[in-house]
Formats: sequence, structure tokens, C-alpha cells
Amino acid sequence: MGKMAFVFPGQGAQYVGMGKEICENYEMASEIFEQASEAVGYDMKKLCFEGPEEELRKTENTQPAILTTCIAISKILEKEGIKPHVSAGLSLGEYASLVIANMMDFKDSVALVKKRGKYMQEAVALGVGTMAAILGMDKDILEEVLELSKEFGVVEAANFNSPGQIVISGEVKAVEKACEIAKEKGAKKAVILPVSAPFHCSMLIPAGEKLSGELENVQLREGNIPVLSNAQNKYYTLDATRDFLVQQVSKSVLWVDNVEKMINDGVDTFVEIGPGKSLSGFIKKIAKKLGKKVNTYNISDMKTLNDTIHVLKG
Repeated sequence: MGKMAFVFPGQGAQYVGMGKEICENYEMASEIFEQASEAVGYDMKKLCFEGPEEELRKTENTQPAILTTCIAISKILEKEGIKPHVSAGLSLGEYASLVIANMMDFKDSVALVKKRGKYMQEAVALGVGTMAAILGMDKDILEEVLELSKEFGVVEAANFNSPGQIVISGEVKAVEKACEIAKEKGAKKAVILPVSAPFHCSMLIPAGEKLSGELENVQLREGNIPVLSNAQNKYYTLDATRDFLVQQVSKSVLWVDNVEKMINDGVDTFVEIGPGKSLSGFIKKIAKKLGKKVNTYNISDMKTLNDTIHVLKG
């Protein structure tokens, strides 16, 4: 067996009920939710387990909720002696990686991502920005599309999720125009996403600046496992941590590059921890393009937890 990576999802993976079963069965998971409640000032269990969905979907609630669920599950794996050689996360998921690598305390990180969510939401007035998924289009052709759309406003590549799935972000008119041009140039699909802000583009630079101020008050440490940066596709160092986290708010999420780097560094087993399972799908497509065989597991409830522990310890 080669190396194992823990990977963590970003915003959009949340659902009402996430983490409930795990908490009912593991005291240590329940304690993580209690710590989160103290850090953010509201009942994290109630939010995650009961919703309502509109509250859970608010960016400043979504981010700490997903992070809490991810860490609650990770702690159980740690207790079972299952530890990764490396970790990465999609946008918000990067914070879970930093926590499991012991680069940041959980309580600090959950309070920080609540503020991160708030700053990201406030950076652009509602209705001014949006995002869209472009499916089945080569990266180079998409760059041409974005160039042609720029006369209508800000529009940039936000997420390189998998071969054939790139998310763009920017001002509404420019994003809509880019979708039109992408379809004309052969994209299989160009779909406006139901998001409240244009994440991971230059319009979010003010949010990164506010986050930078918050990071001055957070204690950071050297990690005990390597963690990959979305913004730079480099491994974190203590000196670079604040810069990487600030850049991550307004720069593209280089997920394809992150996964390729982990595979090329010897990772053949990926464990996706937390709600949703989109990362596993992305990873399989990225590995296939590289001509590599990888194993992917997803843990979000008791069945998937038990099945994965059985396989990894088997």
C-alpha cells in the first residue's frame, strides 16, 4: 500500500443531519460539537442536526458547521490509529487539514472560519456577483472564453475541480456572458450556481484583507503531516500559513493540481471525510487522466465510518 491522504470538502457539501449519527455513537465527536458551540456562540448540534436549512446555508454558519463535522469524524479515525501521510481540502476544507496536522487549534479554526464566511459574504453586495460551472471544456479554451467576457465585468476561473469541470466566478453579467460563449465554443454545459457571492475571485480581496487581521491573533505551529495549499499547490510551512490562507479567499482553487501532486508523491488511498462525496468523484477522474489507480473512501455516517475503518485496518 502506498500513502494515504485525508481530504475534506468545501462549502456546498452541507446537509441538515450531518454528524448526528456519529455524535450519538461517539462521545469524542459530541465533545467536538460542544467545543464548536463555545467557540461560535450558538448550538452547533442544533444547527447541524435540525437546521433549518436556510440557516445552515448561510456562509458564516455553513463554514464552521462543515469544519466541525469533519473534525469530529477525523478524531475517531485518529483514535482507531488511522492517520494520513498528507492532507488537503477544497477551499474551506483546507482548515480541517490544518487542524488535523496540528498547525491550528480546532476552537481557533472554527471561530476563524465563521468570520471568514462572514467576510466573504459581505465583500460583495447580494446580486452583484455569481458563479457558474463549466462542464466538458478544456482549460486553455476556457481561458479564451474568460478573456472574451472581460469587457462585461470581472470574470475569473475559481475552481479547477476535475478534468472537464471548472467553476468560474465574477460579476453577474460577465459570468452569464462567459456561459454563453462557453456553450458556443463547445462546453457540454454551463450552469449558473445557486451561491450568494462570487467566491475565489479578485472581488473577494477585501475579505482576505479582513481575514489577515484575524489571523494575527491565531496561534500557528509547524505541522506534523504535510498539508497542501489550494492557492499555490505547495505544502504549507509555518512562515507561509497566513499568506496562503489570505490568498485562498480570492485565488483559484487548484484542486486538480493538488490531487495530481499527491498522486505523484505516492498517494494511492484517499479518504474523504465529512458531508458529501464529490471529492471522491473528482479524484477518480483526475487519477484516470493520469493513468493511475487509486482507492477512494468517503466517511459521512456510521455505515461509511465502520466500512472504511474495517478496510483500512483490515
